[in-house]
Amino acid sequence: MKKLSLIVLLPLLSLFSCKGYKDLSVEEFQKRLAEDGTVQLLDVRTPQEFVEGHIPGAINIDWLADGFVEAAKAALDPEREVLIYCRSGRRSAEAAAAMEGIGFKVYNLKGGIIAWKDADMPITTFEVERFRAADGTIVEISLIKHASLAISYKGLSIQIDPVISLGNNVTDYAAWFPEADYVLVTHEHGDHFDKEALGILGGQIVTNANCAKMLDGNKIKSEAKVLANGESAELQEGIRVEAVPAYNTTPEHLQFHPKGRDNGYILSLDGFRIYIAGDTEDIPEMASIQDIDVAFLPCNQPYTMTVEQLVRAAQMVKPRVLIPYHFGQTDVSGIPEALPGIDVRVRQMQ
Repeated sequence: MKKLSLIVLLPLLSLFSCKGYKDLSVEEFQKRLAEDGTVQLLDVRTPQEFVEGHIPGAINIDWLADGFVEAAKAALDPEREVLIYCRSGRRSAEAAAAMEGIGFKVYNLKGGIIAWKDADMPITTFEVERFRAADGTIVEISLIKHASLAISYKGLSIQIDPVISLGNNVTDYAAWFPEADYVLVTHEHGDHFDKEALGILGGQIVTNANCAKMLDGNKIKSEAKVLANGESAELQEGIRVEAVPAYNTTPEHLQFHPKGRDNGYILSLDGFRIYIAGDTEDIPEMASIQDIDVAFLPCNQPYTMTVEQLVRAAQMVKPRVLIPYHFGQTDVSGIPEALPGIDVRVRQMQ
């Protein structure tokens, strides 16, 4: 009898209890997102809805899928506020209540992405990969396009080879991303080096000698930090970058990326190691690159690697996660099968 009374009573109590999360208008939601670089943005729609267009910087955990709460606990930092949305606001309200119940501070977008679009707010289709560093902190990597990445970690914004326009693919850095803390530029080719993007993003630029010379006299907010192959720098406590070789080895392609000029980078975030290879072939120096959590390896001839070369490179580096990038029209669909034991994630990084 007591159990039956509780079953009847609980729904009634929920009707009279105050929700813990707060609904925000589009304007309030956008302002909070823009002003606080530590907030986490969560899209709780289905993966298919997410890839069709989402708010820049969002990660995707499907409210309707099994294990939502467990996935949220694994992917999100409970010490940081969460801005949450769905299509119209209904699913995100349910998800917000569930997350409040496990200790998160949550703000829900009233009207969902429909209201966001109606207000002409920015929408993008790039994907976001999320990882957990050894201390439990979330590392978010936005896969913008081609060789352009954005990394968010402990409130820091780190941009890799930011380029505004690549064909019809245009990235609005001013609207979609906060001002950068650090920007890594691998070399001077136009699909990696964009002075306009660097001027918009600000932050400390880390690059090679050629790019640093090309920045002279431009409206860049800080002097570039120049690293040659083999050199490294501690950007701040726990954040370290090492420049590694990136070059062509195929005889008729040596003019594209000569040995010793361009950089790849190993970015260490409190021990979480990301290898951004830049434009390179499967060079012997890769054998000494070890203990990599996430690797970005290029795959397009004649400028970088063939699929076969990328497989050999991955076998040398042995990253825990591999994301092929810079692959143009190259078919990279067979790479996962060729690399058993490595978590290969093929994404839209043409």
